[in-house]
Amino acid sequence: MRYLPEAAHRHDRAAKLGILLVNLGTPDAPTPAALRRYLGEFLWDPRVVEIPRPLWWLILKGVILNTRPKQSAAKYAAIWTDEGSPLLVHTRRQATLLKGWLGEHTQAPFALRCAMRYGQPSIASALDELRAERCDRLLVLPLYPQYAASTTASAADAVFAHLRKIRTLPALRLVRQYHDHPAYIAALAANVRDYWQREGQGELLLMSFHGLPRRSLTLGDPYHCHCQKTARLLAERLGLAPQDYRITFQSRFGRAEWLQPYTAATLAELGRQKLRRLDVICPGFVADCLETLEEIAIEGRATFLSHGGGEYRYIPALNEHPAWISALGEIALENLQGWLEVPEQTALEQSALRAKALGAAA
Repeated sequence: MRYLPEAAHRHDRAAKLGILLVNLGTPDAPTPAALRRYLGEFLWDPRVVEIPRPLWWLILKGVILNTRPKQSAAKYAAIWTDEGSPLLVHTRRQATLLKGWLGEHTQAPFALRCAMRYGQPSIASALDELRAERCDRLLVLPLYPQYAASTTASAADAVFAHLRKIRTLPALRLVRQYHDHPAYIAALAANVRDYWQREGQGELLLMSFHGLPRRSLTLGDPYHCHCQKTARLLAERLGLAPQDYRITFQSRFGRAEWLQPYTAATLAELGRQKLRRLDVICPGFVADCLETLEEIAIEGRATFLSHGGGEYRYIPALNEHPAWISALGEIALENLQGWLEVPEQTALEQSALRAKALGAAA
């Protein structure tokens, strides 16, 4: 069968809006076997690694998947919680809170799911659940504020690939980016201010974003510019002067040049400068994960302290901060405009009248 089966149409049930939150992904467990599966899926995505497939297949299968899973498993074990992967835990909580927020701000019937681009719950399974809920309009909201081909576009690829298997397609909208959305910037600022009110303000705020190969910038990916604008707007919102903050890029992989300055090198430099108190935030990550909790909060601290630095404080990601949930809601509602005007009862009445005029049974 070329297409997936469709549920029988019911005229007495209103169609819903479908909202799909998409985050990057996580292994099922902090074990080498689980990491091998996860990294195999993640690193084989041509949006993530743009090396010619035959050469990359040899490197990935012959070297990386035989060495990296054990190393990565140990890192995941250091941040794993009783509830599971922090990224999945926070993403699910965000979805639950967003569902409640939207329920208070719209009368339109909707269904909401979260999915991972790599790992579980998969985008395909979430889309099938939304189809089962009779969603004929779909808003895909990637949890990546700054657009990059390796993140937002990859999530879109997975959505489109599954929709190719569906006979009756939903109307589709994709949130491309919200790196400069006022509500997102306000949420970041509120999160930092809340931390400073509790712990005091450091001498410098380091804003570390996920890194990409330098080649992505020269090929036209807007990610670098989006990060710069997010950082500038956040600094302005916090009232910071240019000397009060730095922008860096983390998670370098391989030997090619990546976006600079590098976070690890900057932390070493600031340590050598004997900076007494450093605050670090990762504005591009809306949920804490391996890259924030292990690479920045643990490895980053070790680098800074080992080079002579003083106090090192990682400011947690937005996670379930109320300002972030409100921002997500505002972004969703803005992108649902035109789909919210018809109340559920009116839509049902119109559907029933059309069915009756055509002689169809309910």
